[in-house]
Amino acid sequence: MKKITIIAFTGVLFLTSCAGHRGLTNNVNNHTTEVVLSQKNFKVVKTVTGQASVTYILGIGGLSKNALIAEARAIMLKDAELEGSARAIINETTEVKGSSFPFVGKKLVTVSAQVIEFTE
Repeated sequence: MKKITIIAFTGVLFLTSCAGHRGLTNNVNNHTTEVVLSQKNFKVVKTVTGQASVTYILGIGGLSKNALIAEARAIMLKDAELEGSARAIINETTEVKGSSFPFVGKKLVTVSAQVIEFTE
């Protein structure tokens, strides 16, 4: 009976996981340019997203959270196609999701924003 209990407990342990989600809506980067959107001289062009993920085995491996955010943001900015145009990024949001199983963990960072284009 004791052996069956130990086997059942071990099986349940391997089938459980822990998951977490946290959204960072504040600006984690220091920008020196300020855009004031008080007039109707812009239009929203599109929404862009960048993702980066890492897998940890026994807590070892992968990039830090700040490096994941930087990688996801670089992918997002590339998709935004800002160079050579009168465009800017607004409403930037960073989401960090984590999940773990007994020996393996995964972290996913998603950075999203809206691209606006100035008309005047």
